[in-house]
This record gives sequence, C-alpha cells and structure tokens, in this order.
Amino acid sequence: MQKDTNVRQGTTVKKNYGSTIDNNAVVFTIYASDKTTPVYTDEDGCFSVGEAIIEISDPTEKQFLEVEFMFGNTEVSGTVDITVHEKLDGGCLKEITRATGGDCGGTSIDAKFIQLLMKVFGAPLIHAMKREQPEAFLDLIREFEAVKRTFTPSKNGKINIAIPYSTLDTLCKQHLKKHLPSTLLSSTYDNCITLKGDKMRIDAFLFKTLFDKTIKNILSLIQEILTRKESESVTLLLLVVGFAECSLAQSEIRKAFLPRRVIVPEESGLAVLKGAVLFGHNSKAIYSLHDQQHYIELHDEAQCKNAFDIIMQKDTNVRQGTTVKKNYGSTIDNNAVVFTIYASDKTTPVYTDGDGCFSVGEAIIEISDPTEKQFLEVEFMFGNTEVSVHAVEKISGNSCQLSFDLI
Repeated sequence: MQKDTNVRQGTTVKKNYGSTIDNNAVVFTIYASDKTTPVYTDEDGCFSVGEAIIEISDPTEKQFLEVEFMFGNTEVSGTVDITVHEKLDGGCLKEITRATGGDCGGTSIDAKFIQLLMKVFGAPLIHAMKREQPEAFLDLIREFEAVKRTFTPSKNGKINIAIPYSTLDTLCKQHLKKHLPSTLLSSTYDNCITLKGDKMRIDAFLFKTLFDKTIKNILSLIQEILTRKESESVTLLLLVVGFAECSLAQSEIRKAFLPRRVIVPEESGLAVLKGAVLFGHNSKAIYSLHDQQHYIELHDEAQCKNAFDIIMQKDTNVRQGTTVKKNYGSTIDNNAVVFTIYASDKTTPVYTDGDGCFSVGEAIIEISDPTEKQFLEVEFMFGNTEVSVHAVEKISGNSCQLSFDLI
C-alpha cells in the first residue's frame, strides 16, 4: 500500500509468493518507508515494522503462499471527523454536512514517535519491548502523550521525555550489544537526541516534525469542508476529544482559519461522552437532512443511491497482480445484480453521478434464489494492461467477469 493512500476500514490486498527449495520456513519481514515509491528495503527512509514466520510443509519442492494484508483498522492511527452544524432556536443543532474525516488523529502522531524509536533502536528491539516489557512501553507512550499535548509552536531547545532507562539499556545490551548511551551516539539522530539522567532530550525542531503531516492533513480536511457552499456561513470552529488539547494543533488551526473563532472546551476529551449522554436523553437535540437527490426507500428502508464505493484510489501505485476483494449483497426479488464500474478524476468521489465520474463498463451476475438476499464476492485485479473484475455468488457459484483499460 503506497504512502499517503487513503484506505477504508477492512481494505484487503492479496499477494502471491513462492518459497525456495530446502527452506523449512519463510520469513515475511514487513517494511515501511518515508518515501512514496521506495525501491529497496535497505535504502534511506525504510524501516522494519515486524515479521511473520510460516513453516513449509515440504521443503523439497517450491510451495506457493497467499498473503493477505488488511488495512484501515484502528491499529494504524486515530481518526479525525469533521462535520458542520447550525445552531437553531431552542438550543438544538441541525447537521449541515455529514461527517468527513481521515486517519489523522492523535494516535497517528504516537505512531510517528514509535517509528522514530524504531529508527534509533531498531524495530526488533521496540517489538521486543512491547512484547516483553509492556508496562515500560506503555509508560513511555503515556509520557509522550503528556508532552505531546503541551508542546507549543514557540518551544525551542530540547524536549524532555522520561524514559524507562533500565529497560531500554537492558534491551540495547541484549539486541545491539551496547549500552543505551552508545546506541544513541551511533544513531543517525545523535545530534538531535541526547540523554540526561532518565530523560531523553529531543530537539524541538525534530519533535515538531512528528506533528507536521497530521496537522497538514487536518488543515486540508477543514479547508475542504469550509470551501463547500453550505459551509460559507461558518464562523466558529469547535475542537473536541483528546487531540483537541494539543497546543500546537490549536495554534495551527487558529492561524490557518482566521478570522473564524476557535473554541476548545474544558475537558474536551469528555465531550463525546457528554454528548452521547445528552443525545440519549433527548435524541431530537440533533437532526439532519439527507441529500434528497440521492435519497431512496427500498423495502421500507432508507438508502443512498449512486454512492461511489472506492476500490482503488486515484494515483495509487499498484504492482502487477494486485487484487482487492469486496463483499456485496443482492436485494430480494431481483433476478440479477448489475455491477457498474466507475472511474473518477477526483481523489475522493462521493457519488457516481458527480462531476468527473464516468462509467467504464458493467458486469451482470444471475441470482440463484431471488427470494432471499444472496452474498457476492467481487475481486478486482490491478496492475496488468487491463483491469479485470470477477464476481461470484457464494452459494451457487454463479460468476461473471469484466475487463477494461483506462489508457
């Protein structure tokens, strides 16, 4: 999955690999990179994030392995959700735009800090710390969380973070054969990260870079919302939940969206909980209007028509043979399901009838039993001269296929 690709929760990518003869096991070492198109795992900006080992049943012959990568779960990063409300008479709220967001919450900065630690100490050592000394690892993350919230843009010099010195020193001796101070001195960050007692001292400039991408993405999301016609009258921005307490994020948002007023309530981390309690007592406190142009009722259920389900985002770099699988369901009393495939000039299209969207083909699959909802698995194959789509009804095995190119 290429850097900066926007993925939905549950997105999967399957890849096929082969073992080498006489090897009893295959080790899959997973790497991440700061670069958009890395070539080698040992180049600058690449670092290991973990590994998995699978035993080979018959080492005398080449075995074929299918590896599934699952993206978009909460382990990756926190999220930011942005919506627009209008305050009505009587204290009620009307939702003007639906919630829009991305993976740019506070835990994405925690992930950047962990990546920094991996670059300094190596991924195996940090994974060993998580596994063997979880309390020490959590203490380190909690300390970073506290420092993260109070960091200001005017901060200069060094940022002090209390570390589990004894634990890290022991792990350095076990994995790197040297003490903690020597490990830091031999790292590429020896001029930016130093030790003083049980404190790790990080240059403010380096510390700020941990925030840069996340804050940039947040500002971009807010800007995109505010440029919509229905958001023209917005005069106030309300920041809630844990990351809203981050002084640097508050400062950058205030600076970017003057003269709009930015409010951060006390105990903003509890705002969602308090809102849920209020909503439970009075569900009419908030209401919204669905986009009537795309609102339909089907079998007495409210649904959205022409919703664009993004399979592969624009400008994503894919290797030959990359596959994405999605599951869909048929509607009762329909003898067939028509899969109409769309492409778009936009990165995040919402509706298939929106500007820049166009149909590239369709596939039809017959339904074995229209009296009941049937489940369909659709596989999209990328990276060849054509894009191919293969749909299968899970119970009957009925299938259809479509190929097209976008050249």
